Amino acid sequence: MTEHTGSGTRERLIIAAAELIASSPGEDFSLRAVCDAVGVKMPTLYHFFGSKQGLIDAVVDHGFDVYLGQKQAMEHSGDPLQDIRAGWDAHVAFGLENPGFYTLMYGTVRPGYSPQAQSRPSEILRGLTARAAEQGRLTVPPDQAAAHILVTNIGVTLRQIILAEPDPALSAAVREGALAAITGASGAEGDPVASAMELAAADPAVLGEAETTLLLSWLARLRESRRDGTGRP
Repeated sequence: MTEHTGSGTRERLIIAAAELIASSPGEDFSLRAVCDAVGVKMPTLYHFFGSKQGLIDAVVDHGFDVYLGQKQAMEHSGDPLQDIRAGWDAHVAFGLENPGFYTLMYGTVRPGYSPQAQSRPSEILRGLTARAAEQGRLTVPPDQAAAHILVTNIGVTLRQIILAEPDPALSAAVREGALAAITGASGAEGDPVASAMELAAADPAVLGEAETTLLLSWLARLRESRRDGTGRP
């Protein structure tokens, strides 16, 4: 049996590289050190990954697997906007706990290239903004809303990684500003319809999810009728 056909060798190389990256965030790592950690020679690494970039891409996929495993373990509230808030906070927490992974996942930019694994959390976010749109709670298309949330979430996370310290007040302020931008909530103060929508969405279990969705739909139609001046749903 040749060296590179051993069971699990590829996975052990990914884990070894991931551990080196995690131990020295932002610093380069040696392929020789990865091979030494696993007990293989350089041709074995090139057999599996082709190049150092190929190994880095595999480590990025591994980072997204870890991240998505944490997200899937989160409980859903039934309210898409509250779930976006929870997802935002989980995203920031993951970045601060795993700065080496995170900077590879979101901070390393190559023009015209986006890791395939990035699409997985984006799909989860688009699902939440689509639900919010169905409830009449967005003022922009759901894809635009998802992009707005994602880029601001990444920006605030990278900012805290660069500063090497958490800033929960900054994160919360940017999060609420992003939500206000996609929902129009900045003008909700003193608006009884907007207040009623927030109250209904805060605890869907009170009325039941189907009833809450219907109520939110009616309130959204009422808000639109007030905006266009007809006064009719």
